[in-house]
Amino acid sequence: MSTIDSGGATPPATDREDHGFKKVLGRLDAIALGFGAMIGFGWVILTGDWLNEAGTMGAVLALLAGGLIMSVVGLVYGELVAAMPYAGGEHNYLMRGMGARWAFIGSWAITGGYITIVAFEAVAVPRTVQYIFPGLSQIPLWTVAGFEVNLTWALVGALTAVVITGVNIRGVKHASTVQIFVILFLLIVGLMMLFGAFTRGSVDTMEPFFTSGTTGFFLVLVTVPFLFVGFDVIPQVSEEMHLPAKQLGGTIIVSVLLAAAWYVMVVLTTSSAMSGPDIAGADIAVADAMGSMFSSTAVANLLIAGGLAGILTSWNSLLMGASRLLWALGNSRMIPRWFGRLHPKYGTPVNALLFVGAVSFVAPFFGAQMLGWLVDSGSPSIVIAYALVSVVFVLLRRREPGMDRPFRIGGRGQGGIAIGVLSVVLCLALISLYLPGMPAFLSAPAWTIFGLWWLLGAVFLVRIPRGIRPGADAEQRLVAEVDRRRAGSTPAAPAD
Repeated sequence: MSTIDSGGATPPATDREDHGFKKVLGRLDAIALGFGAMIGFGWVILTGDWLNEAGTMGAVLALLAGGLIMSVVGLVYGELVAAMPYAGGEHNYLMRGMGARWAFIGSWAITGGYITIVAFEAVAVPRTVQYIFPGLSQIPLWTVAGFEVNLTWALVGALTAVVITGVNIRGVKHASTVQIFVILFLLIVGLMMLFGAFTRGSVDTMEPFFTSGTTGFFLVLVTVPFLFVGFDVIPQVSEEMHLPAKQLGGTIIVSVLLAAAWYVMVVLTTSSAMSGPDIAGADIAVADAMGSMFSSTAVANLLIAGGLAGILTSWNSLLMGASRLLWALGNSRMIPRWFGRLHPKYGTPVNALLFVGAVSFVAPFFGAQMLGWLVDSGSPSIVIAYALVSVVFVLLRRREPGMDRPFRIGGRGQGGIAIGVLSVVLCLALISLYLPGMPAFLSAPAWTIFGLWWLLGAVFLVRIPRGIRPGADAEQRLVAEVDRRRAGSTPAAPAD
């Protein structure tokens, strides 16, 4: 792999065009991938909790604050992806600005976050379908954390994993087309929610506007990494987009703003339809609110179908993101090179897709309790990656002020660096919420999943050669060093 140098010159002979990715995605595809990745199933199952914990306006303010934080991070990503529009996103930025080992840590972090959410969606599918078909669970298998796992229930999620993985293997354009059509359906559901709120909702049911004060606010805020993860899928597939580099950065900001607007809309429409006590007693508050507004079970089921659409869009996007990151890690020899193989016909990272698809196939067999564990275990890793990208943004601004930046934030002076520093501070503040004694401190199962992922990462990390310093050619130097060692040659001296 390669990156553009500080003068914006053409990369060396080992450039990205040799890797076989097909440039088939446009601006609409990019926005659909980013927005769809963020609008998963969380808004369906978590809205009732947000309203109970923070009140209507407390939840709205927390979500707006989260959207603002992610917009700042999104600006940082926007400049970096425009400067380095290569598959693997974070992997390339960190390799250039911080070197091989930090590149692995950041890539491993965001990959873990993606995979946990893909697995989450695989579990959420049967959870959603069962709302419409209560008799879904048949043929008991075992019990996990008090939840009885039934074969028919688990197979719904597992078989969906097979279909989505298969669509992605056949090509990113096929997957993106599916994404656009599913999002159109999701937007129709959103319009129905707005229509119901304006014609049948009531401001009176929105009270109390605030509950639990700052505690409620932070309980909603800690879900932000999970809710907004996905805008960073755009950098992962940037090598497959035929967009001017400058537009790549803008699509990230647009997708974040759309997601923030969606979450606020869901909170306001739900609270306008049901009182606090009714929401507290609801099975799935958003669906029950829609059913209440229109006095129709069919409409409630339609909302759940919208939730299912959200699952599919998020799953589809994050599967793309995770597979491209695994491809980048495999292609740079940080993990087995098997992950770096592209399909000879479709030009997709087939082995990486199969690996993530296998994880999502298995996840439903661990039961519905996996939903909470996966959300909790993946969120800290996501924020760690965001923090590292923000740090490398500042480093590259200082070290390589002349680097070609088609989408430059804050001008050429200190304004851009200030935005980068603000992004670092905001990410560190989010990370602090996961420390002991804080609202998002992880449960034991979540810590177990988090720990196992990073234990596996440590196995690969210690095998990465030392001395691979940052730079535009850092990846080529790493690959050459690993290949020399495997061939039994004497390692070359680390480059400065």
